[in-house]
Amino acid sequence: MVTAVEDHLLHSPRLGLILSRLQEAFAEEQGRREEFLRTTSEEQKVEFINGEVVPPSPVMLAHDRVSGSLYALLRAHVLRHRLGHVGHEKLLVSLSRNDYEPDVCFFRGERADGFLPDQRRFPAPDFVAEVLSESTEANDRGVKLDDYAAHGVTEYWILDPDQKAVEQYVLAGDAYVLRARLDSGAISSVSVEGFTLPLAALFGDQAHLECLRRLMGE
Repeated sequence: MVTAVEDHLLHSPRLGLILSRLQEAFAEEQGRREEFLRTTSEEQKVEFINGEVVPPSPVMLAHDRVSGSLYALLRAHVLRHRLGHVGHEKLLVSLSRNDYEPDVCFFRGERADGFLPDQRRFPAPDFVAEVLSESTEANDRGVKLDDYAAHGVTEYWILDPDQKAVEQYVLAGDAYVLRARLDSGAISSVSVEGFTLPLAALFGDQAHLECLRRLMGE
């Protein structure tokens, strides 16, 4: 789908000049991106977003608990049903311009089966979840939401540990639509087959343990 900006450029007599400047700027940015990829170590959690290296701030305990809870629940379900691979925080997703380390992500089996043990960069996942914090909310709701949609990530969850709520976005064309915003009840994934959990399992220890046992078939 051609956007209004793209349509304007396509009909502009300055298209060639603009394209030349964009190509030059993008080439320079990609040089910095290559340096980022070359020098970033496995110990670092850092992203490359629109030409800038974005280091994280230390997360609050609530953030750590929620991301860990979702990872444990999703991984238990995926392992039991042999659905693919679940990544957590340090797995680098490289898109056409930017590099992200999602809090939680999932790749279906047909894609994950081709991953190598020493692989360090990964394509767009089928599912991504980001946990909000003060330092990341603008990107989670802005560039990441747009970028994940543009690269075909089927489903995107934004988890709010303060409000104990989840926003579920699903892909419609090349953009996301908000399928649900929940602060109670249960949520069902559209991209991870059979994955349903009560929201309480993300935000409370006892509910988490009960849900984990169920997902593991105990």
